[in-house]
Amino acid sequence: MNSFLQLSRRAFLGVTLLAAAAALPAVAAEPMKLTPEQQSAVNAISDYLNSFKTLQGEFTQISPKGNMSQGIFYIAKPGKMRFEYAPPNPFLIVSDGTWLTIKNVKKEKGDQFPLSQTPLRLVLGDKVDIANETDIIDFQDQDGMTTVTVEDKKNTLGSGQLTLVYDQARKVLQQWIVSDGKGRKTTVSLENLQAGIEPDPKLFVVKIKRDSKNGP
Repeated sequence: MNSFLQLSRRAFLGVTLLAAAAALPAVAAEPMKLTPEQQSAVNAISDYLNSFKTLQGEFTQISPKGNMSQGIFYIAKPGKMRFEYAPPNPFLIVSDGTWLTIKNVKKEKGDQFPLSQTPLRLVLGDKVDIANETDIIDFQDQDGMTTVTVEDKKNTLGSGQLTLVYDQARKVLQQWIVSDGKGRKTTVSLENLQAGIEPDPKLFVVKIKRDSKNGP
């Protein structure tokens, strides 16, 4: 486990939306009890994530240090995902449904981790149920946006938290923010989303020269 934390700290922080996987131990926040209206709003986010099997679009990522990266992404549920970063960011992130691979395409090297041990399992599942799979730490409803901050009941976030920002009018997930145990945040904004387009299965296959013993 120590090697996993060290690798994820090096590979995720400031590079990917998975910064919380590198979280340091911290006291978990107290879950809040939702009103019926809040419960309905949280269910709307789950319903949106369950409304598509495939999704693609563009993303903009802000690292904990304020560095901005852009790129395109593909999702094919359950479990498959590809985030392609535009240069000069050298990283490629691919999930094949079982393993999450983070590859430095310039060096042809990378690391692999079980998808089940990352926050991605919360949004790539065949059936998403935020209210039952997470502890809801904070809820905000303002200016047509529902903002929900959660901690994973299965502890895949470590001591980190995941914030989902949902546009009520457009009925789309606009943004997510991952916070680690030190409060460092990685923000990913989504745009130009297209659902229902079947991606090439080869997009979810990636080969690396591993520097670690993680992965198959």
